[in-house]
This record gives sequence, C-alpha cells and structure tokens, in this order.
Amino acid sequence: MLGGLAWIATGCASGGPTYRLDPRYMRQRVKYPSSEKTGTLVVDTSERFLFAVEDDRWATRYGVAVGEEGLTLKGRATVGRKAEWPSWTPTARMIQRKPRLAQYAGGVPGGENNPLGARALYLYRDGQDTHFRIHGTNEPWSIGHAVSNGCIRLTNDDIVDLYDRTPVGTPVLII
Repeated sequence: MLGGLAWIATGCASGGPTYRLDPRYMRQRVKYPSSEKTGTLVVDTSERFLFAVEDDRWATRYGVAVGEEGLTLKGRATVGRKAEWPSWTPTARMIQRKPRLAQYAGGVPGGENNPLGARALYLYRDGQDTHFRIHGTNEPWSIGHAVSNGCIRLTNDDIVDLYDRTPVGTPVLII
C-alpha cells in the first residue's frame, strides 16, 4: 500500500460512521501492458490491485485486500467454481492461527454478515480446490490492506461486477 487509509471514515446523519473508499482503490479502466491473454485476472498483492485483462492493452482495475504476510496463494490458478452469497467455514489452519474463528467452525450461511460477501470465485489448481477465493467482504474498510487468511477481497459492488464478467475456467495469476 502507498500509505493512508483505504477507507475514509466520515460522519453521517444517524451519528454512526460511514466509509468511503480511498479513490486510488476505486474500480477504473486503465492502460495495462501485459503479455497475459484477454480475460486473465492478475492480482498484484504488493500494490493491492486486481486487473481483469482486456483487449488492446487495457484492464479494469479493482482495489483489493490481500492475505497477511505469507498467507496469500502465489502463482497460477483457474476459477473452478463460482457462488452467489456463498456460505463460509474457516479451515482448521485458520482456526489454529486465529482461535477466535472457532466460533464459526460450524459455518456461516451466505448473507450480509458472511465474510465472503456477495460473490466468490473459487481458485483451483490441477482440478483441486486451493481453498483460496476471490470474494466480496463484509469489512469494506479492509480494501488496500493485507489482512485476510490468504483470500483476495473486493468490495461487494466490485465482486458482483467481476463475477458477472468472469466465467469458470478463467486463468488467474497472483504475484
């Protein structure tokens, strides 16, 4: 991250905070000279961006939250499955790292309180689920930070946009 807050807290009429995405992490179409083929998703974990590669050296760029140091999947994968309002169950390794997650060991149904948000793209390698996802979030202020157990988080608006344009089988490169 380049510094600053990914989300800026502001007051609202009801007295509680609302959050506004830092402009650098807002979805936008950008020039993207890449050798990756059209349709590929490229996640730059150091800069906190996901690029959906388009024709003519352009891409749609999304701000993301990434895994804590050493937890993010790296290299190539494919979108092996997609889900709307997915359920979530922490893995045994997640619970070992963060024992507070044990309260969710039975799973969390899909919905607004679910950590996977509105949509999820399930990442596979060699036909096997990696247990890493590109998904929405119920914590939009995390965009721009390294905070997850390894998944790539987008705002719910952005994951809905990406989900609609990303078929199963889409190649993904995480650098």
